Amino acid sequence: MVRILVEMLEPFPDPVRKVQGRVYDPCCGSGGMFVQTERFLTNHGGRLGDLAIYGRESNYVTWRLCKMNLAVRGIDADIRWNNEGSFHKDELPDLRADFILTNPPFNISDWGGDKLREDARWTHGAPPAGNANFAWLQHILYHLGPNGTAGVVLANGSMSSSQSGEGDIRQAMVKADVVDCMIALPGQLFYSTQIPACLWFLAKNKRGGGLRDRRGEVLFIDARKLGHLVDRTRRELSDKDIDQIADTYHAWRGEMDAGQYADVPGFCKAAVKEVIAGHGYVLTPGRYVGAAAVEEDETPFAERFAALQDTMAGQFEEADRLTALIREKLAGVVNGG
Repeated sequence: MVRILVEMLEPFPDPVRKVQGRVYDPCCGSGGMFVQTERFLTNHGGRLGDLAIYGRESNYVTWRLCKMNLAVRGIDADIRWNNEGSFHKDELPDLRADFILTNPPFNISDWGGDKLREDARWTHGAPPAGNANFAWLQHILYHLGPNGTAGVVLANGSMSSSQSGEGDIRQAMVKADVVDCMIALPGQLFYSTQIPACLWFLAKNKRGGGLRDRRGEVLFIDARKLGHLVDRTRRELSDKDIDQIADTYHAWRGEMDAGQYADVPGFCKAAVKEVIAGHGYVLTPGRYVGAAAVEEDETPFAERFAALQDTMAGQFEEADRLTALIREKLAGVVNGG
């Protein structure tokens, strides 16, 4: 999950201003986003110190683990702790980050939203007091720099829910052109929860940074069929799966050497805002990507029908054999055998 976010956002230092790239995670946990970000950077010729790392965590024990995790890897970072949380005590109110990568807790109902109805961060509408999903999204947008991009893991309900004004907020975000890409993920990716998840990618400027002008478009990727089961309860995405997702996003953005983007039925679709409006501003990728193309079987119908008859005949014979065997066993039980 973290690798998808990092591979898609590609956190590098700012090449124009020649300053550190600013990376932020408002609920950083033990620092996994930061570790993977630095790993990506060094794997692509960068070095420690090219990025300025900022984070915040409300759990004191987890905050200490994060500090230790980064220290042993030589990663310098400004990680803040307070037990009031990002919403009620924004430790870095003036930070405007180039990259935000975060996996906030899903569907928090006790985030104290009733006390923050007039907060300046809610530029697209006050989030419902009973669910923090759209509070997280707007907190993240608030902390993005003018050319910043963000990747956020959220519960699937955030893509389609209309209760308590969430649909209005989502509509406002689409109209404001801050939604860049939506990804539906396969199930069973998490150890801790079976709640289906999705990825939101947000962008403050969809025409800058030497990329293709993407204003008025959103890329939808349906990755639910990717990955493989590693046991009965958990699925993993392979390197090939991650590359397929990230490469599609890079091509759509018009990045150099990323190749030409094309819609792939059943997997990805670039949709304009008018089409999204026609779907009631629901952002579930399955509504847009359509069905995958099915390869036609060129075998003549008579041959396919004959093969099907042979298969069914064999199955009927096996069913008769099993029926006879079961009757024999039952007769043995009745006769005390």
